[in-house]
Parts: sequence; C-alpha cells; structure tokens
Amino acid sequence: MNQSSRGGVVQLVRTSACHAEGREFESRRSRHFILVIMFYAYIIYSESTDKYYVGHTHDLDLRLQRHNDGWTRSTKFGIPWKLVYSEEYETKSEAIKREYEIKRKKRRKYIEDLINK
Repeated sequence: MNQSSRGGVVQLVRTSACHAEGREFESRRSRHFILVIMFYAYIIYSESTDKYYVGHTHDLDLRLQRHNDGWTRSTKFGIPWKLVYSEEYETKSEAIKREYEIKRKKRRKYIEDLINK
C-alpha cells in the first residue's frame, strides 16, 4: 500500500515461520505483523485568505479535517483549506525536516513551483 496524496497509510506485513523440534518436524505457522506508519510534509491552501500553510502529519485526512474544524490557531481564519501538495516519508523526523526546508524558503513562488510540478 502506497498512497502519496492520502493520509493514514498503514501497512501490515505478514511473515510466516516454520520451526523444527527434536526428531519430528512439525510445521507451525505463526504470523508476525509489522506496523508501518508513513509521515507526510504537506501544503494546504485557503482561497478565502489566498494563503498557504505548510505542516507535517501521519494522517493527512484527519489533519486536514482538523484544520477545517478550527483546531489550529494559525489556520482558523482561512477555512476552508484544501490539500494541494504532500510528500511521503518513512520517519517523522524526515517529514519535519522537509516541512522546515519548505518554510525556510519563505517564498510563495517556491511553494507554487512545488505544487505545479
């Protein structure tokens, strides 16, 4: 499962193991699950204020909903927001690093170039 523009991506990876005990070979199937949570750097846009907001999250759908429900002070007055760009990362620290890279540019043109790629 890989969805770069949607949130809440969770991968369950199943592996099986066979064991041998003593003289008899007995096949046992045990299931091991590895939970993989993806993280995102994202950009949302408000038409009403004509502004962009850059952030990071592990669940794009929930985060956008919270922006639009007024949970974030800095985006409360731009409702409605729409997701215009996202990048997927394996770790939270990578997503945060990318968020700050985008924010450091402080240029609208840079954000619009990212979106229009």
